Amino acid sequence: MERGSAENFSRMGTLGIEEEFYVVDQHARPASGTDELVYGSDPPDILTDRLDHELFKCVIETQTPLIEDVGDAWQTLTAVREALVEHATDHGYQIAGAGLHPTARWRELEHAEKPRYREQLDRIQYPQHRNTTAGLHVHVGVDDADKAVWVANEVRWYLPLILALSANSPYWCGYDTGLQSARATIFEGLPNTGMPTAFESYAAFDRFERVMLETDAIGDRGELWYDVRPHSELGTVEVRTPDGQHHSERVLSLVAYIHALVIDLCERYEDGESGKTHRRELLDENKWRALRYGQNASLIDRDAEGTVPVTRLTKQEADRLDVPSLVEFLEESGASRQRRLRRQEGVDSLCQSLLLEF
Repeated sequence: MERGSAENFSRMGTLGIEEEFYVVDQHARPASGTDELVYGSDPPDILTDRLDHELFKCVIETQTPLIEDVGDAWQTLTAVREALVEHATDHGYQIAGAGLHPTARWRELEHAEKPRYREQLDRIQYPQHRNTTAGLHVHVGVDDADKAVWVANEVRWYLPLILALSANSPYWCGYDTGLQSARATIFEGLPNTGMPTAFESYAAFDRFERVMLETDAIGDRGELWYDVRPHSELGTVEVRTPDGQHHSERVLSLVAYIHALVIDLCERYEDGESGKTHRRELLDENKWRALRYGQNASLIDRDAEGTVPVTRLTKQEADRLDVPSLVEFLEESGASRQRRLRRQEGVDSLCQSLLLEF
């Protein structure tokens, strides 16, 4: 049985960005295109071995090459997105970015044939059958396994802020859910998702991963779908909280913040900081506030003695970690933009607005 290893945590500060998108037709509606795009043709070179599909045939995933320097993230991400749009266009499709496609109705969409997904559908049933979600996953390299676990523990308090800023999925099966990130709550219907508990060491995380595999709770270690996890194969801390995004600039802002946050926490670990002890229930409450209210949320503060508005916390974090572009999220959220476009221009314009164009 394939397992991860503490030895894989060997490099600091590298980046990897995984994005899930929707394959859509000429009317910008979800289309079953992944068989052709992933299996039936050769993608551009930068996507070779870095293009995959998800559960539904309308959801496709890209992975960037390893990014050695965070300063190269923009060029690399843009190249990957351009290549995906070119590949899709060559085969009569378009690409859309959001946490949920506003017109995607899971009962009307085709599931992938891949044995891994067929097994998941059989085992998980209804929650997986309806999982039309699309997210953004950011990997940051960490050079020590115990450090990675400590950082993942600490990152948990910041995840609701990241979700609130990235919230980009108000519509579910064409219905306005009243949420800012319906993706977050749809995805949490699956097992092994949401806010993880803290682990006291890599050995403790490794035991947990082994037990889950050996008891057939998961088919492979990739099915630990928590909002943050030490990635025991890649040697990274992987943050999986954000909704999928249309704008490249927003992706890069989130990537810059997550990278800076992980590096800052690594330095705190090296300085001997003891870290915070957070009850998972309070972290879950903050996540609920984020997915429900987005940028208008007030989160329980790190000392659990009061609340702090997302707007104020965003400005504090942008200044603390020198990521000024983070404040630009406060101008209009992705969810608010979707609602505005649908109200003012209709659902066709909304769907068109989610298309990636270069």
